[in-house]
Amino acid sequence: QLQLVESGGGLVQPGGSLRLSCAASEFTLDYYGIGWFRQAPGKEREGVSCISSSGGYRNYADSVKGRFTISRDNAKNTVYLQMNSLKPEDTALYYCAAMEGLVGLEAALYDYWGQGTQVTVAS
Repeated sequence: QLQLVESGGGLVQPGGSLRLSCAASEFTLDYYGIGWFRQAPGKEREGVSCISSSGGYRNYADSVKGRFTISRDNAKNTVYLQMNSLKPEDTALYYCAAMEGLVGLEAALYDYWGQGTQVTVAS
């Protein structure tokens, strides 16, 4: 079964940057669309960004457009989420997820999930 591992979270000041990584150890991600999601305490899980298996399609939630960039390096079997100009409201547990087929920002589309990495934006 495909297993995903997120890394790169941490504590950052408002306006700062982080780069999250989503990696798979035993299976190639080449054929999977990947999504990034986040969930803050007391809130529902929110789709942040997604990228198709080829990398040719990318989408972002309105709340992160212009600040976050999703990319993938299939040679490294890794998908990245570059997060710039971070705000306190970006604080959440961030998950990556994988699916076969057309990607989107709806969590129900995804079959495989990582355990998450915490991002905290505070001064």
